[in-house]
Amino acid sequence: MAVGKEDVVEILKPRTDKRDYRRIVLHNSLEVLLISDPETDKCAASMEVGIGSFSDPEGLEGLAHFLEHMLFYASEKYPLEDSYSKYITEHGGSTNAFTSSEHTTYYFDVNADCFEEALDRFAQFFIKPLMSPDATMREIKAVDSENQKNLLSDAWRLNQLQKHLSAESHPYHKFSTGNWDTLEVKPKARGMDTRLELLKFYEENYSANLMHLVVYAKESLDKIQSLVETKFQEIRNIDRSYPCFPNHPCTSEHLRVLVKAVPIKQGHKLRIIWPITPGIRYHKEGPSKYLSHLIGHEGEGSIFYVLKTLGWATSLSAGESDWTYEFSFFKVVIDLTDAGHEHVEDIVALVFKYIHLLQESGPCKWIFDELSAICETVFHYQDKTPPINYVVNVASNMKLYPPQDWLIGSSLPSNFDPSIIQSVLSELTPNNVRIFWESTKFEGHTDKTEPWYGTAYSVEKITGSMIQQWIESAPDEHLHLPAPNVFIPTDLSLKNILEKANCPLLLRKSPYSRLWYKPDTMFSTPKAYVKIDFNCPYSGTSPEAAVLTNIFTRLLLDYLNEYAYYAEVAGLYYSISVTDNGFQVTVVGYNHKLRILVATVIEKISKFEVKPERFAVIKEMLTKDYQNFKFQQPYQQAMYYCSLILENQTWPWNDGLEVLPHLEADNLSKFVSLMLSRTFLECYIAGNIEPNEAESMIQHIEDVFFKGPQPISQALFPSQHLTNRIVKLEKGTSYFYPAEVLNPSDDNSALVHYIQVHQDEFMLNVTLQLFALIAKQPTFHQLRSVEQLGYITVLMQRNDSGIRGVQFIIQSTVKDPRQIDLRVVAFIKMLESKLYDMSTDEFQSNVNALIDMKLEKHKNLREESAFYWREISDGTLKFDRRACEVAALKQLSQKELIHFFDEYIKVGAPRKKALSVRVYGSLHSLEYNIDQSEPTKPNLVRIDDIFCFRRSRPLYGSFKGGFGQMKL
Repeated sequence: MAVGKEDVVEILKPRTDKRDYRRIVLHNSLEVLLISDPETDKCAASMEVGIGSFSDPEGLEGLAHFLEHMLFYASEKYPLEDSYSKYITEHGGSTNAFTSSEHTTYYFDVNADCFEEALDRFAQFFIKPLMSPDATMREIKAVDSENQKNLLSDAWRLNQLQKHLSAESHPYHKFSTGNWDTLEVKPKARGMDTRLELLKFYEENYSANLMHLVVYAKESLDKIQSLVETKFQEIRNIDRSYPCFPNHPCTSEHLRVLVKAVPIKQGHKLRIIWPITPGIRYHKEGPSKYLSHLIGHEGEGSIFYVLKTLGWATSLSAGESDWTYEFSFFKVVIDLTDAGHEHVEDIVALVFKYIHLLQESGPCKWIFDELSAICETVFHYQDKTPPINYVVNVASNMKLYPPQDWLIGSSLPSNFDPSIIQSVLSELTPNNVRIFWESTKFEGHTDKTEPWYGTAYSVEKITGSMIQQWIESAPDEHLHLPAPNVFIPTDLSLKNILEKANCPLLLRKSPYSRLWYKPDTMFSTPKAYVKIDFNCPYSGTSPEAAVLTNIFTRLLLDYLNEYAYYAEVAGLYYSISVTDNGFQVTVVGYNHKLRILVATVIEKISKFEVKPERFAVIKEMLTKDYQNFKFQQPYQQAMYYCSLILENQTWPWNDGLEVLPHLEADNLSKFVSLMLSRTFLECYIAGNIEPNEAESMIQHIEDVFFKGPQPISQALFPSQHLTNRIVKLEKGTSYFYPAEVLNPSDDNSALVHYIQVHQDEFMLNVTLQLFALIAKQPTFHQLRSVEQLGYITVLMQRNDSGIRGVQFIIQSTVKDPRQIDLRVVAFIKMLESKLYDMSTDEFQSNVNALIDMKLEKHKNLREESAFYWREISDGTLKFDRRACEVAALKQLSQKELIHFFDEYIKVGAPRKKALSVRVYGSLHSLEYNIDQSEPTKPNLVRIDDIFCFRRSRPLYGSFKGGFGQMKL
């Protein structure tokens, strides 16, 4: 039975939201939100269970997380292992889950016509899951592999250190991921059976009254309701009360401490943390939102502005985190420069000085009203997001807020209450603080080790009076509140654009630029998207040029920060990023004041000057980034080598690191004027913007760069239109590149097994995509679930400038990369029978799933723009790609798919071109030496020198013919 009429609650939704919502409660007390969206292509569901890692039994760390893994395997109704994931994947969907401290969230999406069966399979997790002894043992290995992946991650390490330095009696103190030791070795030693404990944990905790479900579908609310009632009413309700974890995890002994910790990566970070009253208790007053807006501000007069001016910090963020209803922390996190590392006492003092300023000036109504107005605009004009993200987000609000606020959560502060803001502000005191200071300079100067991740640290007590002394001797900088925000949009009207183009039009072209224009015909939002791509041949001529281009873009962002930060707060975002052949400027957000921001960015580029003191800071940051490359996950290193082998015009990271120390400010000054001296602008403007506005914007940019008595830039010569071309591998040949992991402390090895297939062509594209769809789930099932090679095991498509292929990516500690490679080859052999024996129905079902995926509409302007920009930047310009590929799919026969597999993918296929990048972790260094020196077999080529190899291979032609004669 649904709730009676008297319980009907109107759920507050954005003005622009056409979806229908309904709250129901089933007989078993499961609370559900139904969402009907007739326009959706994907349906989705999320179940949040009010039990998380805080409920792990003593001595079984990670049990809640392990259970989350296990529910995916099988159920009494669907006993075939991994059949849930298989069904979802084969019907165009995806699925995942995560465990938090007080809840565990499961979710999926799927093509709309398969939703009912997918939902039934999902519901069985919570009705009668099967947790076989065999699967249990294998999945402990997956949890252990997931933990292995995190062991050298600073984010995980520092998070656990903060937990470690809290009351042992509080569950916050625990280790929550789990590993082989906590889930197998120690329980066994105590005579415990982990599987029985798992079943007991499920039986005692998974109760319908602790669950919240969100279901997002195409049908009417009545239909969705009857679907939910039939599928979920069998979840048992044992009337379990929510577990309660009162008190704050940090007692007085854990406050007033300065913790020095040694990170893995180069750099220095400062975290200033206070326990506070959870903001969730005041979601309408938004005290934490108000304080994080001011303490985290980056405009003139802010803490960050002052620290940046002094050359002490490169980023600052502030806000509430790690919160529950019972406790919370307010954190200020600052990335320090080397100079900042020498002035930590001054930096802490400046933070307290600003807090003192806030206490003195008292909560300001105009600042609260401004923030409230921005939040309201953001809420009412929010972009549609993929249903899978939306359901997870809304499900997380259901336990915390009254039903009418489920879509709003804490996002709309509306009650200005100075006393509540003041009371939270009064908790940010020197007597209440925890300071975590990370730096590689502390290596060898610490005396303690955190047990789970092995982080070296030391603890010093500090007193309020010590901090008072720091405040008295800190530099006397002019800290003040922000100015009123001029970027807040007031005109949110929609333009009446007569041009109803369904794909981008070439609106304007000249020797200097091309402008592609796409009016908004889909989203009806007052937003626009502008991308200006500066194609500068001089930017990619050498490692020095590539590094200087990078410094140039970072300096631009640095100069614009205090001005453009206001725009960002008001929902107008920008980025300046390096590309293969230059750099690009992107601005996206409310169109009302967008042009002002674009003009300012363009002016900064045209009048670029190098400020030596900022150059030094950016150079230091970039040096650390290059040095930290070696701490990337091994699978990321393998993907990097794969790109380096395939992309003809790329420089290796170590060349950049080598040239950096010798670059000075005057090198950059000379370089920027040279770089900008020849350029071509590829422009894309879309959204709520009229064609004449778009044209005049580009005309203005052309005038700035190419006009006047001494123009900054000139048009490119036809010979200068550069493009990134891709190495063509040899048919019938397998290449491999062995490398050692760059961080000798990393035990993980990785493999990327790439199969290059063809250059962009509709029929081959869809055949390859269909193969990838059919093979994706079996890859995961066989190589991860059954063989347990590693937590990261994935098959995905690859597209390098229009050159298509597939790649297997696996990270492992249990086997070396060569062994994993052999397992991939064995798996491809197994796939043969799957493809040859596939029934006509199964083939057609996969084709239909892929067609549905291709017909999926873009959700928002950013998503649509990214799709069209890819066509422009690759030079393919196939704006009607989806329709053409759907037409090709409808023609594709099963015989053609098998022929494709036999020609390109199958072991020993005549046209197969394979490249294996093998990155050997420290556990497999012996195997690396063998792989590097062993004689190779026929048709197997070891790459010893990437650059010799690149020079020796032919290249695919580019889709980008010279300017004006774009080859399609």
